[in-house]
Amino acid sequence: MTSATTATARRGGPIVGLLVVLWVCGLIAAATWWMGIGLRQWSVSYGDASGEVADLRRRATLALLTFVLVAVAGPVLVALVAYHLRLFRTAIVFLVLAVGLAVPALPIAVHAGRDLKPAPAPTAPGPPGHCVEHSGGDTRCPGG
Repeated sequence: MTSATTATARRGGPIVGLLVVLWVCGLIAAATWWMGIGLRQWSVSYGDASGEVADLRRRATLALLTFVLVAVAGPVLVALVAYHLRLFRTAIVFLVLAVGLAVPALPIAVHAGRDLKPAPAPTAPGPPGHCVEHSGGDTRCPGG
């Protein structure tokens, strides 16, 4: 190991450590936000505010997506910075961690993304798909 590589590794250790601490703090903040919304949903579910329940469900979905994003993006960022600082083993460890977290996070994100899409607008009622008897004794189906 050259002296330049050793100096970079010494300088990089605290930077990577700080990024890991920020990542963990971000996870705790997102989880706390999600749990707070969940508790609010629980208290509102005993009332008559159905509109507020729908709003809280949307906010809970956004909080879950934020948690999943922080959980996966944090290790990726740490791996990139560690690689740039020539901390190759640390970069590999965090890259493997990111892939390991992305595997369960992807289905969660897809499911949460479906919850965020607005419901399709109701369509206008069309003609009935069956024969409707008209008043006046006519038993013929309209149109044939």
